[in-house]
Amino acid sequence: MKSILAMTLATSAGLAVSDMPGRLQDSPLQGTWVLVAADKILPGGERTRDYGDSPKGRLIVDSKGRYSLQIFKSERLTFASGDKARGSADEYASAALGSSTHYGTVVADAEQHILTFKIEGSSFPNWEGASQKREYTLKDGVLTYRVPPRPDGTIPISVWQRLE
Repeated sequence: MKSILAMTLATSAGLAVSDMPGRLQDSPLQGTWVLVAADKILPGGERTRDYGDSPKGRLIVDSKGRYSLQIFKSERLTFASGDKARGSADEYASAALGSSTHYGTVVADAEQHILTFKIEGSSFPNWEGASQKREYTLKDGVLTYRVPPRPDGTIPISVWQRLE
């Protein structure tokens, strides 16, 4: 009788933990991704480069959907002084506008083709604490998604290739 009671309690505890709200399921995005393109769609519909001809980037997602994302424009200015604290206005602008980094959690809704990024930290402070939904496709190890439109009406598009 004691063994049945113990087994019942253990099973109930395991079910309770697995049904806890907020628990993330294994992410279909798990792995390391390399940036293929960082483009934008202009208000007239034309697609152009957003981070230069050879953008660099990584997206890393663990099994529970925790992610870290970095995008860099290859043509960013280097700091002539060699000191991050002593850059020119142009060097600071190039560094800030030539990069996009953030981390948090991401959930993929495969039926709706929507990614939901819950952004905990970002190089653009206005995004911190935000939840952003992005339309996506995932096919043959290539992830493509659209970022919410910017104030100027452009729509950024990121394309990633799975490395693993």
